[in-house]
Amino acid sequence: MTGGAAAGSVRIVDHDLRTMRIALDAAQAAAEAGETPVGAVIVDPASGEVVAVGANQPIGSHDPTAHAEIVAIRAAAAKRGNYRLTDLTLVVTLEPCAMCAGAISHARIGRLVFGAQDPKGGAVVNGPRFFDQPTCHWRPKVEGGLMAEESSAMLKAFFKARRS
Repeated sequence: MTGGAAAGSVRIVDHDLRTMRIALDAAQAAAEAGETPVGAVIVDPASGEVVAVGANQPIGSHDPTAHAEIVAIRAAAAKRGNYRLTDLTLVVTLEPCAMCAGAISHARIGRLVFGAQDPKGGAVVNGPRFFDQPTCHWRPKVEGGLMAEESSAMLKAFFKARRS
């Protein structure tokens, strides 16, 4: 197993900012489709290759499990021909929920980087702190807060527009 789930200060790796920008673009595309703006990218840290990109799509796909992280995990697993993605990094604009944290654990993602914290629905540093549970069998290295302001601003603008 890898390191614990406590998200400390972000250790920026050369591909993290580039990857988060791709995730923010995917989140923007989700917002334009009427979905909650969350984007996720799976990258190979050894090569910098973007393996998969996902955006929230539960409304359009009629699939409550179609969160950005799960869309990206499914695509990466299919591309790799393996459900275990231990050597890869998942970069997502929002702290994953419990469902997505479970999928991250089952996929054996090696490293998770997220943008904004989600005090209401997050399950990594908030709520159930999924990776800290004794029943969690795989714990990625976790770093939170990368481009959190941009991620948070996009979400706030989306929900403000919906309330108008």
